[in-house]
Amino acid sequence: MGSSQRQHHNDANCVWVHGPIIVGAGPSGLATSACLTQQGVPSLVLEKTDCLASLWRHRTYDRLKLHLPRQFCELPLLGFPPNFPKYPTRHQFVSYLESYASRFSIQPRFNQAVRRAEYDRGLGFWRVQTQDSEYISRWLVVATGENAEPVMPDIPGMNMFDGPVVHTSSYKSGFEFKNQRVLVVGCGNSGMEVSLDLCRHNAIPHMVIRNTVHVLPREMFGFSTFGLAMTLLKWFPLKLVDKFMLLVASFILGNTDQISLRRPKTGPIELKNVTGKTPVLDVGALPLIKSGKIKVVEGVKEITRNGAKFVGGKEKEFDSIILATGYKSNVSTWLKGCESFSKDGMPKTPFPNGWKAEEGLYTVGFTRRGLLGTASDAVKVANDIAQQWRSINNGYNSHVIQLKET
Repeated sequence: MGSSQRQHHNDANCVWVHGPIIVGAGPSGLATSACLTQQGVPSLVLEKTDCLASLWRHRTYDRLKLHLPRQFCELPLLGFPPNFPKYPTRHQFVSYLESYASRFSIQPRFNQAVRRAEYDRGLGFWRVQTQDSEYISRWLVVATGENAEPVMPDIPGMNMFDGPVVHTSSYKSGFEFKNQRVLVVGCGNSGMEVSLDLCRHNAIPHMVIRNTVHVLPREMFGFSTFGLAMTLLKWFPLKLVDKFMLLVASFILGNTDQISLRRPKTGPIELKNVTGKTPVLDVGALPLIKSGKIKVVEGVKEITRNGAKFVGGKEKEFDSIILATGYKSNVSTWLKGCESFSKDGMPKTPFPNGWKAEEGLYTVGFTRRGLLGTASDAVKVANDIAQQWRSINNGYNSHVIQLKET
């Protein structure tokens, strides 16, 4: 079963968990629980909201599809339905996660926001506190992921703006911004797709590009760009694969420097591995940038009551502002007394070894490699905990047998 058996102590709000506590009921938490279930290990999944996959369900825009083909986004032990398209929609992905939870009998405990988790060295167990309970276990799996909270940039004058300021976590459709002049802060995948969506609803997006960015076609020669890169990396050095990808991208997309999308000096795959910065996979925004329907603007110096002043000195008026500034981990706000995470809430040990920390602490979903990294970590974590679980239970059973013989 995905949910562990629980034994209540004298304190009604103190819960002993026989298996690991998993914090987060997104893809990372579900994958870990499923892998543990397959190994015969119970687990308890704590989720701060009232549903599983809340980020995908409530904080994504309507037109979102998976950026990678479905075979690179499957969780362990269960593939996507064969009738799903190559790039499933967010609704299809949520339905897949619901089926996944049902298949492995995963029953998260909802509305349990973890306020504090700390290892009790005297007891030798983890104490996890929510608003109404304390959970105790030998193991703790942090599965809240890299995208737990929206990043809100500190731009001078933001509170002075007369119009709406919306983070992409609250953005649903360009219909709400029809015929408006919209400042889109951010040029990653979200910024590009939101700008594209705004154009399709007759809005005029102005996309802020402060830094360099790699833009690649979603497919090359009929194959997924990501899949092609993964295949080539099995045979060729990373830098050579990067050069090949950029050569093909230049052939398909043209020189993006000419439309103010300057590429970093480091190749796209190497940059992703080192910094976690994902290249943009173009799904239609680039032609609109070339045609001028999506305006490209430089960094914002200051937000004014009616618009924005830019670094180069220009000033423009806008009706709305959309912040496509991404997400961040929130682990540092609730995981205490732990040296395994940095201040920004990411494991200090780099991939591929960041999944295991000290004293029964594990992480899933922090690889900066998407759902493929999540699946890999979930399997490793479950195998490691299951080995300890069997050792503990075998030792307990042997002790019971000895007592009976005595």
